[in-house]
Amino acid sequence: MDVLIRLFLRFILVPLGAAAALAAAAAVIIIAHRNALVAVLDADPQTQQDYLIALLFGGPLLAALLSISAFYSVAPAAIGVLISEALAIRSWLFHAANGGLSAWLGWVLTEDIRDDYRFLTEPRVLIAAGLLAGLVYWLVSGWTAGFWKPIRSAGRLTPPSQGR
Repeated sequence: MDVLIRLFLRFILVPLGAAAALAAAAAVIIIAHRNALVAVLDADPQTQQDYLIALLFGGPLLAALLSISAFYSVAPAAIGVLISEALAIRSWLFHAANGGLSAWLGWVLTEDIRDDYRFLTEPRVLIAAGLLAGLVYWLVSGWTAGFWKPIRSAGRLTPPSQGR
């Protein structure tokens, strides 16, 4: 019964950790590219007026492009999470390296997409976002990885020795 409860908890904690990791990575990317976005908006005064309309029509296309780009980073990260769950790897180094490596791999695989846009061209920003995402995932659910391996074992109490 205890194993079943831990398995059920993993089905809750792993997606929660993944969502928190994606939010942390997105925050790093947005903060890092804020000046470039402001420069694009300040370049043309008409752009600021038409921004809402452009976002309304271009938003779905931009979301599709970013989701394709994110897929190439999230898929290797998911494989790393499966490995950590299967082998009960609870090291923060493993999860941070998984996030950084996954972000770098996603950056390499989306070369054709990023050449058209100037926002996702810097690999250091994406790798930093991946490292932070890995650490956030570890904080939420990585430190308890592996449902079959309890965090604390209920070890037996040994009576004190009676040596006089």
